[in-house]
Amino acid sequence: MGKLYSASVVRERLADALDEAERGDAVFIERRGVRFRLALEPSAPRTKRRAARRIEVLDAAVAHGTWSWEWKPGTLRFKSRRR
Repeated sequence: MGKLYSASVVRERLADALDEAERGDAVFIERRGVRFRLALEPSAPRTKRRAARRIEVLDAAVAHGTWSWEWKPGTLRFKSRRR
């Protein structure tokens, strides 16, 4: 049998009871003659999520790397290059 706490003691030492349950020790809480078992629930394996994109590409030429700058006196413009 593991550790037995009364409900009033568990209110004061909840963190200790949770730590014991996390280590795999049996933890029981008794209140008015009824025993409760505190147990760690096994978690599902975590799936790796892709990070959300922070930069949105609006032009296909930028996404494919087929772009250049066009310079004319007084202006500089973005220009798509065709392959």
